[in-house]
Amino acid sequence: MARRAVLFDLGGVLFGPGLQHFLGSCERDCALPRNFLRKVLFAGGADSPYAKAMRGQITLSQLFSEMEEGCRQHASASGITLPPTFSVTRAFKGMAAEGTVNAPLLRAARVLRRNGFKTCILTNNWVDDSAGRLFTATLMNLLRRHFDLVIESCRLGARKPDPEIYAYALDALQAKPQEVILLDDIGENLKPAQEMGMATVLVRDTETVLKELEELSGVQLLTQEEPLPTACDPSNVTHGYMPIRPGVQLHFVEMGHGPIVCLCHGFPESWLSWRYQIPALADAGFRVIALEMKGYGESTAPPDVKEYSQEQICKDLTVFLDKLGIPQAVLVGHDWGGAVVWNMALFYPERVRAVASLNTPYRPADSSVDIVEKMKTYPAFDYQFYFQEPGVAEAELEKDIGRTLKVLIRSTRREDRLPFALNFHGVRERGGLLVGFPENPPASQILHGPELQYYIQRFEKSGFSGPLNWYRNMRPNWRWALSAKDRKITMPALMVTAGKDVVLHPRMSRGMEEWILQLHREHIEECGHWTQMERPAALNRILVEWLEGLPPDTPLPKISRL
Repeated sequence: MARRAVLFDLGGVLFGPGLQHFLGSCERDCALPRNFLRKVLFAGGADSPYAKAMRGQITLSQLFSEMEEGCRQHASASGITLPPTFSVTRAFKGMAAEGTVNAPLLRAARVLRRNGFKTCILTNNWVDDSAGRLFTATLMNLLRRHFDLVIESCRLGARKPDPEIYAYALDALQAKPQEVILLDDIGENLKPAQEMGMATVLVRDTETVLKELEELSGVQLLTQEEPLPTACDPSNVTHGYMPIRPGVQLHFVEMGHGPIVCLCHGFPESWLSWRYQIPALADAGFRVIALEMKGYGESTAPPDVKEYSQEQICKDLTVFLDKLGIPQAVLVGHDWGGAVVWNMALFYPERVRAVASLNTPYRPADSSVDIVEKMKTYPAFDYQFYFQEPGVAEAELEKDIGRTLKVLIRSTRREDRLPFALNFHGVRERGGLLVGFPENPPASQILHGPELQYYIQRFEKSGFSGPLNWYRNMRPNWRWALSAKDRKITMPALMVTAGKDVVLHPRMSRGMEEWILQLHREHIEECGHWTQMERPAALNRILVEWLEGLPPDTPLPKISRL
């Protein structure tokens, strides 16, 4: 029978070191005999403080009280003097301060999940009402984003190795024992699972565990290739709908808690283009808001072309922030979204804590030559002139939305290429952007399956007129930009270039330091235009490191106490 589910223990497996390690550290620090705390914690067997806490019969603060009393009694009976500063909470505080998530095992869980396995955390855990309960909440919140199911003993009234907790897990997973693999660092917890017919792995060191898990699952986990980060599912994320003004609504999704990071996508995309970044940034301690830009999906698509000028888009974005009660945010944009965030930094700098652009460089407007004439000197921008006549590009792109997306959104990997590359030169002369491409091309490696279907549904709803109208404001955008051509961008800024982007080539970003005073650069060489989807793990590392290195948020001024 093929295996299709994996159960992971938490303490000592996904998160470590486990509690036993910190109990030992506390004993050494307090000059107590080895296993002094362990004896108190487990005294009484099924009625021990530990067992009661794991079954949810007492809370963590009650566990502390029982252990403090038990330690005093055990010390007195053993002729041991407890130090004046002794406290059992020290071990638990140490676990919160020094423990870490096992990143290789978490990556393995993601790979298994992507290969069709159900993944579940099966943990002995307590109800945490202690002063440090935010740590428990944060850890469990993070892990729930990456697993199909989290089962905590304290919520069931049963703990490992009680057989009923394994039966509960099988029922919740709708799996037979022979289909399940269990990982735990305590041999006693594996025995009931083995007797039921589960495959088990005793966790000691990560590399050995990965080898065993690879053999049992048949999924390659030790590859040098970087696994895809966890992606958010449109059906399992918070959606919001913000009325901006009569006839204009912006759809967005959000996740996480902390400093605000607002993500702005480009053409022809969706908030879902950030699906790999949203959980990663939330895990890193940020509140992530991914906008569906005006004209796309469930955001409204007004017919008036002027609605899509950069000036109006930025005005709408400030209203959006106002209505969410957000005075300032980090703005991150890609493609057209990159243009939006640079313009926000120029025209609404008070609203921008920091700004980051993927692929899209910043250049101040040039008053010496008309923008349309200047654009004509760039052959790679010919497609933008093809987009100008209302109805023409719409007819081509809307004829078969699936084909359109499969041609446009592809990675630069050799195995993902169509018979010939998308050429943005001479589009008008050819009579269309997609001319010559197969009628039914294969889905790309970076947009396929449910995600591709979601994109198709969004564009079936919104059409392409709104997205194309972004391109139909060349001169209004230029005139607006001219009014700020002598300004500098003063807040921290990040520019991420992609070596294989044939339209927004890295060389276009040369000299940005002249106008952006705090510019930090990052470059991903083996990456095309669709950076968030093509190299998500590399991009996530870049964004998280840059965000974590920003100056701390300034406390909000208490202007009014009404």
